Amino acid sequence: MLVLLHGIGNNERSMMERWEFFDRRLLVISARSPIELKPSSFAWFHSRVTPEGPVIDGDEAEAGWEHAIRFVDEAVDAYGADPSSVYLGGFSQGAIISLAALLTAPERIAGVIAMSGRLLPEVFPFIVSSQRLAGRPVFIVHGTADERLGIEYARTARALLVPLGVALTYHELAIGHAMTDESVGLASEWLSVQLDERAAATASGRASPAPR
Repeated sequence: MLVLLHGIGNNERSMMERWEFFDRRLLVISARSPIELKPSSFAWFHSRVTPEGPVIDGDEAEAGWEHAIRFVDEAVDAYGADPSSVYLGGFSQGAIISLAALLTAPERIAGVIAMSGRLLPEVFPFIVSSQRLAGRPVFIVHGTADERLGIEYARTARALLVPLGVALTYHELAIGHAMTDESVGLASEWLSVQLDERAAATASGRASPAPR
């Protein structure tokens, strides 16, 4: 199962516009974030951009990634999905929440696609041990011309994630703060490889293949 998480100011429909890019073996669903900003406009947490960088509500952010984890559990129950094979794919604030969910509850998340996001300092106290994160697959794609979350956020996330033991795939593209056919296509190809490797591991007789 692939659970898509939208960015600030959008809703679940904005992510489902891209579902056809992904492998047909996946059940693709999209979650709505809990904070309503205005009709049809939602957020995982309040955020504002300042000259010094984004300023957020840390308590809301924590509630946001916990909300996403609960949604995963409820979706697994509702659709009878394999709980060991649930991936999160997020854009912008959805990418931020996806990374936080993986780093705090890796047994519930098989892997993450993070498009144009960042790694919140507020999540650092909650990150689990590198032993629990070892080998968890993470895909990051970010625009070098991102006008909202500059490329330095992706590079900082890369530097912080590698020592945690995750299996990181990292791409920079000449795009702004946006999902494009190229960025989503790369994410889709990466996710198909993850599914292929899990299928091969299962076929070889390993009962509970660990994500790579």
